[in-house]
Amino acid sequence: MAKAKTKARTAAAQADFGFLPDLLGYHLRRAQSAVFQDFAASMNGTNVTPGQFGVLALIAANAGLSQTRLAEILGIDRSTLVAVIDKLEQQGLVERAARPNDRRSHALKLSRQGQSRFEALARLVKKHETRIARRLSARERETLIELLQRIG
Repeated sequence: MAKAKTKARTAAAQADFGFLPDLLGYHLRRAQSAVFQDFAASMNGTNVTPGQFGVLALIAANAGLSQTRLAEILGIDRSTLVAVIDKLEQQGLVERAARPNDRRSHALKLSRQGQSRFEALARLVKKHETRIARRLSARERETLIELLQRIG
């Protein structure tokens, strides 16, 4: 892996990037790629994606949330979320329950297994976060989050 990274850096150093270095989107994409690669390595073969972890985190913090509301919070299409919830439910991590005041809607919560797994995953994610921010001071990290929130 280290050889591949060194080879990629050497190839990049020899390339003319034109006006790409002036594009915010270019740097955001490069940073996202690095973060996703480290996230995947951090998950130790758990087969959990950043998106799935985000869904688990929101359900953990908001038990009883409806699928529709969760899709709104995430800014994704409801049908896309349904596929994610289906997968998490098949893995025994999430449970859907009928809502007493609206039978067309499901209340989401983590199963016991889901809560336990989420806690283990959260520990891995915290280590991942520490690693990807290691070259930033606490203030720089806060500033970066603030700036990204303004863009997003």
